[in-house]
Amino acid sequence: MINIRSAEITDLPALVAIEQLCFSKEEAATSDAFEKRIQRIPDSFFVAEIDGVIVGLVNGPVIESAFITDDLFSDIKANPAVGGHQSILGLAVSPHFQKRGIASVLLAHLEKEARANNRETITLTCKENLISFYESQGYLNKGVSNSEHGGVTWYNMSKKL
Repeated sequence: MINIRSAEITDLPALVAIEQLCFSKEEAATSDAFEKRIQRIPDSFFVAEIDGVIVGLVNGPVIESAFITDDLFSDIKANPAVGGHQSILGLAVSPHFQKRGIASVLLAHLEKEARANNRETITLTCKENLISFYESQGYLNKGVSNSEHGGVTWYNMSKKL
């Protein structure tokens, strides 16, 4: 059974390990970035566990704009109580646990929390090969992002709540 809970500072080693398995060095969040996110946005940083082992994560701040900007990867502010756009800076599942619906469960949990706090949309960027996955989750492709994060092409994806 998959258990979803808020990330804790003691989760850092497992979170960094999963992030490094799923993203290139240029794209992956650092331990320092995760530490700041756990401290500043605990209400939108969740982990998935199976039998007490962390197997995935989703996180991102609530932002004013409809799309992610690169400054968010280094400058995280606390979430407002209500409103705004829930961003996703990272969704990652350990390769050994992929293709089991864990990413979908993490997205659904974040969406439930976002709806409860009257967020307008959930917004994220993804690489071209993941567009169809996010579309299957109800996200719309809004075109190529202005993001230069990690030196790759990203696509804006958005889901109205």
